[in-house]
Amino acid sequence: MIKRREFLRNAATLGTIAAAGMIAAPVMAETMMTKNSGTFEGRSNHVTSGSVKVIEEGGRTFVELGDDFMLDGGPDPRVGFGNDGTYADNAGYLGALLSLNGAQRYAVPSTMDASAFNEVYIWCDVASVPLGVASLN
Repeated sequence: MIKRREFLRNAATLGTIAAAGMIAAPVMAETMMTKNSGTFEGRSNHVTSGSVKVIEEGGRTFVELGDDFMLDGGPDPRVGFGNDGTYADNAGYLGALLSLNGAQRYAVPSTMDASAFNEVYIWCDVASVPLGVASLN
């Protein structure tokens, strides 16, 4: 049977070793897989540019706009899916555009099949026109 004093001394030694980084703790690596990607083109007299990709991470699907994403403006811009030149409206809606520039991430609802779409839209809901479209490949 181990004595209390010996147990505490061993525990203190292990704590010192762990604090010094000598014991590696197991790390669960998140794997990210790019499913599709594309590049935005402006529509309706708007300048929209930059990359987009549909990724799977931790069992969930996301749409990521790249660091190079840029939209020149527009009322009520939204992010969503579409097919062959047609915005999917509520069936493909992901959320309001968070920023006119830079990297952004939008969760795809678990009830939505991202593979059923071949385009990502920046959509103006007020005017019902596309501000930018990226074909996915």
